[in-house]
Amino acid sequence: MDSKREKDQDADHEKITAVLLKSRTGEFDLESILFLKLRNLGIHDLGCIGECINLERLDLSGNNITNLAPLASLRLLSVLNLSNNRVSNLEPLRTCDGLQNLNVAGNIISSIENLHCLVSLRKLENIRLKDNTYNYTNPVCRNSSYRAVVLEMFPNIKVLDGERVVGRGSDLYQLCKDIDDTIKAGLYKNGQLVEHPDCKPWVEDSYWEIKRSNNAIIEEAYKQFNDVLHECRLLNNRATHVISQTERSMSLKKQPKQYAI
Repeated sequence: MDSKREKDQDADHEKITAVLLKSRTGEFDLESILFLKLRNLGIHDLGCIGECINLERLDLSGNNITNLAPLASLRLLSVLNLSNNRVSNLEPLRTCDGLQNLNVAGNIISSIENLHCLVSLRKLENIRLKDNTYNYTNPVCRNSSYRAVVLEMFPNIKVLDGERVVGRGSDLYQLCKDIDDTIKAGLYKNGQLVEHPDCKPWVEDSYWEIKRSNNAIIEEAYKQFNDVLHECRLLNNRATHVISQTERSMSLKKQPKQYAI
């Protein structure tokens, strides 16, 4: 009986229902739901999610979703996480005018053409189609010109695949990336790691050693610090000795008295 009930609950999670939404959020009215997290529930049917018309943040990552049609009515949606699903068509998101942050890494989006429907979303500034941390990607990312084309399609974009492309910090990020690429290019030749026996350290061996100062005030402070440290060690030893003696005497008192007859 219990196993049947568990199977019924799992079946309910395959489709988003009003009961599921209310139990997850505690809201009686679907229109009152502003934030919703439905991760890793095995969902493949978005069901009545479109009735949450005031929804602002939605996390549907780690499910089996293929059809995004019910999301078309969520015009106030600003953050949408669809990573690790089976989405190939983003067309229903065309009407999500408030969308700012979109994560579709780990799906089956196959071509640049699948992204054209998002061009009209003027507020969209963060797009993720691949995530190296979780090894999520899309077939479209295999295109050598993918990055350049996406940046041209979305001139207002600030972050692509977790990398800041414009704004504060973008220049530093690009500089670090160029340095990494240069280092990697120099380390390998024909796929083999190149050894550089003539490499020398940047600083001398004694660079990191603490040098004593000739300043009399600093020397006196250093001496006083060592004296205080020595006294602390002595006090610690005395305290350890007293505690040991106390514990020994208490253990003797707890022993039962023996009487000779």
